[in-house]
Amino acid sequence: MISNNVEGKILDKTKPIQIFSKNDGSIGVNVVKSPVKLVILEMLKTTDMEFDEIVANTGRSKSTISVHLKSLREKGVINYKFNPQDNRKKIFYINSKFLGEIKPSIPEELDERKADYLLDNIINTGDDFNFSFLLYHTLRSTLIQEGFNINPILYETGFNIGNALFPKLYDKNLNKFLENIENFWESKGLGKLDIDIGDIIIATVVNCFECGLLPKTGKPSCYLDSGIFEALFTSYFNTDIDVTEIQCYAMGDDCCKFTIESTEEDFNL
Repeated sequence: MISNNVEGKILDKTKPIQIFSKNDGSIGVNVVKSPVKLVILEMLKTTDMEFDEIVANTGRSKSTISVHLKSLREKGVINYKFNPQDNRKKIFYINSKFLGEIKPSIPEELDERKADYLLDNIINTGDDFNFSFLLYHTLRSTLIQEGFNINPILYETGFNIGNALFPKLYDKNLNKFLENIENFWESKGLGKLDIDIGDIIIATVVNCFECGLLPKTGKPSCYLDSGIFEALFTSYFNTDIDVTEIQCYAMGDDCCKFTIESTEEDFNL
């Protein structure tokens, strides 16, 4: 059940604008600004919902919700299917790819974008200078400064990288496979990675390449890493894998930590 606080969220005019792909092959994207539409999409990202459920959880009238659903469906952002138990009822679902969001830019320039910070933390560190690190860090910091959230794209990029890496890192022995991943992480300057197996898999990264020097946003930032982990372990176990970052340098933690577990209830490592 969606929280009754959703109605209050509709009135929040500062809710980030969301961007969805076109699903008809045409050029461009769908940009959603309406607070009501944004709340509807927030709910549909979690689960498919019937019309009456959407109305009940937004606190808006049926006519208002009907207008917004029609608009989203005409743009191809959502679609519906008939309930197999009652074909008089429609079940709505997101029908296009969520690409990211834009919120108001940060008025003060972030320290992480300033020349002194880049010199002290990346270029003049005494380590071998890696221009790709400078490029990646500056790009991510600038996107944060300007209010752009491209986490879904970063995750998909990581997933594609993981799929490409899997044949090179694979070993039928699980411990050897994990060792190969850890060695790859360190040899490529991505940080020191330790992977522990218990009831679930825990991956811990120290000196994380992806977020170690990013602004402290209070939110997890390692979507590239998460995508790589999901692809590697999905391929290895041949089951859907859920990766959740529970600690992150961007959250003020001293490492990045991920839980890696199957979505299947009866799956055992």
